[in-house]
Amino acid sequence: MKVMLLAGGFGSRLSEETSLRPKPMVEICGKPILWHIMKLYSHHGFNDFIILLGYKGYFIKEYFANYFLHQSDVTIDIASNKMEIHNNSSEPWKVTLLDTGYSTMTGGRIKRAQRYVDGETFMLTYGDGVADVDINKLVEFHENHGKIATMTAVQPEGRFGVLDMESNGEVNNFLEKPSGDNSWINAGFFVLSPDVFNYIDDRSDCIFERDPLESLTRDKELFTYRHQGFWKCMDTMRDKTQLEEMWSTNNAKWKVWES
Repeated sequence: MKVMLLAGGFGSRLSEETSLRPKPMVEICGKPILWHIMKLYSHHGFNDFIILLGYKGYFIKEYFANYFLHQSDVTIDIASNKMEIHNNSSEPWKVTLLDTGYSTMTGGRIKRAQRYVDGETFMLTYGDGVADVDINKLVEFHENHGKIATMTAVQPEGRFGVLDMESNGEVNNFLEKPSGDNSWINAGFFVLSPDVFNYIDDRSDCIFERDPLESLTRDKELFTYRHQGFWKCMDTMRDKTQLEEMWSTNNAKWKVWES
């Protein structure tokens, strides 16, 4: 099953980084967040990726075209124009890099990748969110309900700590960043049957999260897979800093792979 990754947005709320590179290439301790997402899928046995490019997409092309160079030690003999790669670090990945338009919205990007999925069920997620979703269980859930679309839903943590206190003001406990107010949100990590393309217009301004998902909902063709584990979107510099702290302190809950 192929995995489609949305990697073409502007990432304007992370402009400190995205003025120079596309958001999926912003690094968490030396590795692009896109790499972290791909490692999750690969851990569960899914290694065929379609990356939907847009803003500064050439950065992502260059990264994969020179993957060995980025991941390994090299000796470069300038006189003879030869390069020797040491400690070769590779992944079992097949990566299709698809230009889908500079300012195309999510629906338009997905529609333009239709010919690459060969009429088969595929997966889709955003290039800025990491999680410890059990991908195999997600796929099994999708296959069991038999509908067109499955969307992973999460309850994000609160931004601030909350107080547990009595009516007279006495504080019982301080709770650090509990889950939100029982609301579930779209976390990506979709599984989509090929009929989903019937709901998506081939327009640059087609937003997948609006008309297509709303139409699937009206037709009762959209199910949610409720993920109770870790999920975090890298939307701001604060999010990037938190993810880097988790990685550097060996507390990266999304790192389910061994190496």
